[in-house]
Amino acid sequence: MAKRVILFSLNLILLVIIFPLSTNAATFNVVRYGAKPNGRTDSTKSFLRAWSLACNSKKSATMWIPRGTYLVKTVVFNGPCRSKRVTVQIDGTIQAPPRNYWVIGNSRNWILFHGINGLTINGGKGGGILNARGYHFWDCRRSGRSCPQGATTLSLDNVKNGFVNGIVSVDSQWSHMSINGCTNMRVRRVVLIAPAQSPNTDGIDIQSSTGVTIVDSSIGTGDDCIAIGPGTKNLLIQGVNCGPGHGISIGSLARSPYEAGVEGIVVKDVTFTGSDNGLRIKTWPRPSNGFVKNVLYQNIRMNYVRNPIIIDQIYCPGTKGCSNKNSGIKISGVTYLNVYGTSATPIAVNLHCSASNPCNGIKLYNVDLTYSERPASSFCFSAAGTSMGQVLPGSCF
Repeated sequence: MAKRVILFSLNLILLVIIFPLSTNAATFNVVRYGAKPNGRTDSTKSFLRAWSLACNSKKSATMWIPRGTYLVKTVVFNGPCRSKRVTVQIDGTIQAPPRNYWVIGNSRNWILFHGINGLTINGGKGGGILNARGYHFWDCRRSGRSCPQGATTLSLDNVKNGFVNGIVSVDSQWSHMSINGCTNMRVRRVVLIAPAQSPNTDGIDIQSSTGVTIVDSSIGTGDDCIAIGPGTKNLLIQGVNCGPGHGISIGSLARSPYEAGVEGIVVKDVTFTGSDNGLRIKTWPRPSNGFVKNVLYQNIRMNYVRNPIIIDQIYCPGTKGCSNKNSGIKISGVTYLNVYGTSATPIAVNLHCSASNPCNGIKLYNVDLTYSERPASSFCFSAAGTSMGQVLPGSCF
């Protein structure tokens, strides 16, 4: 009898190893609901079916995209969810339709997650790729023909307690990622790629969001690596490589006269390489009740960057839609600490503030920027602040 009990126990252990007992998580494989990993068959409905089941699960759930390439048109993953946390595990590639750029281009978003509390989007090793095939759309834009508005690849709208990890976004039509109206969002180890000449392919756009963290990521695009819009509060950007692109920008602001402010921004341990700008704050010369305050830039490396440090309160690309008035955006409490490297332009520090709303509380601590192996220069207009330690080029306050 003892031998039988031992044998039964061993068999039970083997069964548990081979066929694990049910856990508190449920997995919904998109292939099971009709998705085809061949890159040709439209899998949009299959993705939505898997999402619906995961979202409405009584327990934590995973929507799983296995290895392979899946063609997906414009898709919206809506909440609220019954599940306390839904994970979207992307081990394969999600791809937009070929050539037919208007299929997703007529929508502002290609892949949109909306109104969800507790969301994880995770890219598996060798997977997690979102390919918007934006090059045909860019050609349309460059040609001057009538084109659709273009779509952001991955949009997070009114998401709370979210985590995006290990995603690779390639050739977005418009921005790669948008974070709008979100709270407590963490973005980690994302790679966002588009050619330097691709129009308006921002890396990450953020607005009306609080408690966003972006860490350990690489962004090389045709526009801003990260654009920080109105209503952004308590944002941390750390360990990011930027370039090519237009730098990390607060703005553009003052698009409207009534605009939420930007505050509590920390950018640290960031490297810029060959970008058109480095640390930029840009506002239109228009009336506005908006503001920028309490910003810290710390431990920043510049490698041949145009405009390493720039505040531009007369921002007006193409000279269209600008007024003769000064910018109403009030900028205060901006600190540059340990910023060093090389500038691709003679003026490495350019602080052009509003004539009617001067910048104040600007601090330059340990800044060392050179141009063509010689000292660079600085320019200030309507800016007041202090400098400490070695500051090259010299402060123009």
